[in-house]
Amino acid sequence: MDILALNCGSSSVKYQLFNWDKKEVIAKGVVERVTIGDSFIAHEVPGRDTYKEQSECPDHRVAIDLIIRTLTHPAHGVVKKMSEISAVGHRVVHGGEKFTCSVRINDEVLDAIRSVQHLAPLHNPPNISGIEAAQAVLPTVPHIAIFDTAFHQTMPSHAYTYPLPYEWYEEYGVRRYGFHGTSHLYVSKRAAIKLGKPLEECNIITLHIGNGVSHTAIKGGRSMDTSMGLTPLEGAMMGTRCGDIDPAIPPFIMDQEGCTPREIDSILNKKSGLLGITGRFTDRRDVITEADNGDTRCQLALDVEAYRLKKYIGSYAAALGGVDAIVFTAGVGENAGVIRQKALEGLEFMGITLDVEKNLKTFSKSGETEITLPDSPVKVFVIPTNEELVFVEDVVAILDDTYTDHTKFPYTFTAQDYTP
Repeated sequence: MDILALNCGSSSVKYQLFNWDKKEVIAKGVVERVTIGDSFIAHEVPGRDTYKEQSECPDHRVAIDLIIRTLTHPAHGVVKKMSEISAVGHRVVHGGEKFTCSVRINDEVLDAIRSVQHLAPLHNPPNISGIEAAQAVLPTVPHIAIFDTAFHQTMPSHAYTYPLPYEWYEEYGVRRYGFHGTSHLYVSKRAAIKLGKPLEECNIITLHIGNGVSHTAIKGGRSMDTSMGLTPLEGAMMGTRCGDIDPAIPPFIMDQEGCTPREIDSILNKKSGLLGITGRFTDRRDVITEADNGDTRCQLALDVEAYRLKKYIGSYAAALGGVDAIVFTAGVGENAGVIRQKALEGLEFMGITLDVEKNLKTFSKSGETEITLPDSPVKVFVIPTNEELVFVEDVVAILDDTYTDHTKFPYTFTAQDYTP
């Protein structure tokens, strides 16, 4: 059984074809510059050179058609015909309060996704376009929606409610939703296995740190709080997003510099965070290198990020009533030992005793690694995330009618003998 996973952004479509029987990725890639011109596909197959092709994609339907042509190409493809694909899983960023789990897409589901697109105007419209395009190109196979927000729908009301006029929540859905749900789900379940404890007995803090960053407090396998809010802008400092700031700053700068609401939104999302402080960089590797070379603004950016990470760890430990494990994941979380070390320094009083040397030698390629000393009461793990596997397992379970609440569903990666 081959499952196609699609992640449609405003100007790109990422894809992955997964063979469920062999439990392996057989092809993956991305179509870049969709709708904006000079479009191309970069297609990767294990054991082959990356195949690239220029092909104009004025909309997502053309982009998905290009993906289909590439997957079935006599020389570069991996399947003879699209009937070999059993289902398509679609990443949908925002499901609002309407979706607490992955679902099979029908007209009612698609209408519900449309009804909350005002909550994610940069993300949901291209997600919807991708679903419609894939349905047009592959009309006979089931299509499944996997929501970034679903994992966080277990948050209690006191965690997701903002201290704002309550009518804003009732009329417009203004509340905390959270994102990166499939990543937090995967690594928290893997952490429980590493701890050797039932998930129901674990308090875990997961730190997903990439260009986008979110943190989650997880109790008994359920999200209790998370750093991203109504949108992915809230929370930690990110590559280009500001995260938590004084809400009076935007109107102040709008008044001082004559910015429009759209302009200030763009600044907060695309010109802040690491880029805002350094003035040059969004990639932590560049920031770390230049900080080592004496760039004071790069050093400041690292200090700010680590300090904010430390505050989230402390606050979530308090919210959970103690913590059994902390997990670093995603591109930066898995590879930036310097940032992990700076974030954990001074937390010995919480029972965190870092193995400094092991931490600095740990990267994604190291696999699942404990970076605390053996006698550390609180364990810290680096666990490479696998969101796509969650996608695929949800799709297969829905097709087999075995899908259930994520805290009870027996994902393959929760088995003791599972090897990542």
